[in-house]
Amino acid sequence: MKHFLTIILISLSTYTFGQSRNDKRIIDQIDKIILESFENVAPGCAILIAKDGKVILEKAYGTANLELGVATKPEMVFRIGSITKQFTAIAILQLVEKGDLALTDSIQKFIKNFQFKGKTITIENLLTHTSGIRGYEQFDSKIPNAMRVEFPIRAMIDSLDKVSLEFEPNTQFNYSNSNYYLLGYIIEQITGKSYQQYLEENIFGPAGLNSTYYENQIEIIPNRTNGYSFSNGKYWNVDFISMSLVYSAGALRSNVSDLFKWHKALNEGKLIRKETFLNAITPYKFPDGKLSNYGYGFFIDNETNRRSFGHPGAIDGFRAVEMYYPEEDIFITLLGNSDRDNLQNLFETISNIILENNSTKSDKELMLSSSTIANYVGLYKNEEYDETIKIYSENGNLYADFLNGTGYKMVLKSISSTKFILPDIRRIKTYIEFIYTEGQVTKIITTQTKSGEYFRIDNK
Repeated sequence: MKHFLTIILISLSTYTFGQSRNDKRIIDQIDKIILESFENVAPGCAILIAKDGKVILEKAYGTANLELGVATKPEMVFRIGSITKQFTAIAILQLVEKGDLALTDSIQKFIKNFQFKGKTITIENLLTHTSGIRGYEQFDSKIPNAMRVEFPIRAMIDSLDKVSLEFEPNTQFNYSNSNYYLLGYIIEQITGKSYQQYLEENIFGPAGLNSTYYENQIEIIPNRTNGYSFSNGKYWNVDFISMSLVYSAGALRSNVSDLFKWHKALNEGKLIRKETFLNAITPYKFPDGKLSNYGYGFFIDNETNRRSFGHPGAIDGFRAVEMYYPEEDIFITLLGNSDRDNLQNLFETISNIILENNSTKSDKELMLSSSTIANYVGLYKNEEYDETIKIYSENGNLYADFLNGTGYKMVLKSISSTKFILPDIRRIKTYIEFIYTEGQVTKIITTQTKSGEYFRIDNK
């Protein structure tokens, strides 16, 4: 058994040419951290780090198939979830450059009988998540085993027209998969081709992406990794999910090498003009002058001392992130075949090491006493959304579990005695503040794009 685990954890790697002594020291440190992270975790990950346009680390860890004991290799392909949105956005921008549509066009121009209560919603509103259209995953489906059903794309879109907007278009940012679902349909309406066919002909081919696919559970896809969920203390094969549910918002597979090729193709102007790409990675400006932290398919961080742009991905059985730091010319992508969210914290650790930046200037972590930490441990519930957050301590750290013990935990970093920040690969800052009433912690307030109150329910 020990020999078997050793084989699984031995990584298949490619180190490049021209590594400096300092690069090697950093890579050795990162390699050690990843190995330790996956020491007791069977599914694995693949990572690629590039500096000054050259790969300095491309390596894989853990297991691609638990039942067969197949080790993960760097060339293996993972579901990349919402990184798909980058591809959808670039496809739309190609059509803009061709004159087939304009960012200011109303989406009703391309989606017939889609009224949305008479509100004007533009292509740009979809690209920037400023449409006010709710995420379709929030809808309560009455269909048994809905995750397995192959829904017609138009039927999914018609369901969006039956619910109210979350806010007036172009007044707020709220990340919604529905926006990019609609963009995929618009691509099909304009080109007369399926979303998959358009990407294959106009993006995958020209960019040389030979290991990027629209997910299809029936077709044979070379080097496809299995995905796993974690619950009740062990791993399970991920349940089937119809790609009609994620479509142009999250249905792609890729590997770390192709994502680096994708990054280079965009920066070199192979797919859209460089000035168009610059617009895509520029924060959207609202009419009142406020800036979003999202462009066209990219999260953008201009607030900390390390500017970056990229996107995370999360889909059943997989986690993914790719990020580029232009001032340092450093690209990092990390793909995992488990939906445990340790990959998110791992990426934060790796990026801090490679950038030699362990904390932001604006949010420095404070040390809290064990008694203060103990005061915050408990269960907190938001009645409006029927959501419960479990706050607990482990090894002197405070964690938030958003799914009540199923593995979706995030470490809380204290920036005051009552206020904490959640590290988040989406580059959306999320804060949790503990509120005292008569000396007792009675609720928490979460703040991201909007605020939410969670009242204590464990009577501590």
